[in-house]
Amino acid sequence: MTIAWNQFTPWSALAGGLLIGLASALFALGVGRIAGISGLLASPLQALLTRARLAPEFTRIAFVAGLLLAPWAWQLVAPYPAAHIDAGGPALVAAGLFVGVGVRLGNGCTSGHGVCGLSRRSPRSLVNVLAFMGAGFATVFLLRHVV
Repeated sequence: MTIAWNQFTPWSALAGGLLIGLASALFALGVGRIAGISGLLASPLQALLTRARLAPEFTRIAFVAGLLLAPWAWQLVAPYPAAHIDAGGPALVAAGLFVGVGVRLGNGCTSGHGVCGLSRRSPRSLVNVLAFMGAGFATVFLLRHVV
């Protein structure tokens, strides 16, 4: 992915961060659960794979629907930022599989550990964030500078 640094403004990043923090705080206060995306999606997917019956929860469905509708809401305010991905389909599939395995091994994702866990001062979340950030830095370095 290529970023046009000369066109970068921190305002959209700040607004996005504030919205993520606000949504996470409202979800925790209103529902009493951590707003980790992997946790919100894991039980319906697991129920689907094991053919177990799962009663849909309104909060889970509403949160995921908000994630899916957010790009359309953004488009009403501003155009999508230009993006260019320098990887092919097999690399993207492999990356997705690695992220999925890491999420299961770490018992959570960036939103659960990075946003919610760190804000609660969770030592487990700190270790997980350091691990996945370190793995990301090492992967980028190896793929961009070594391989």
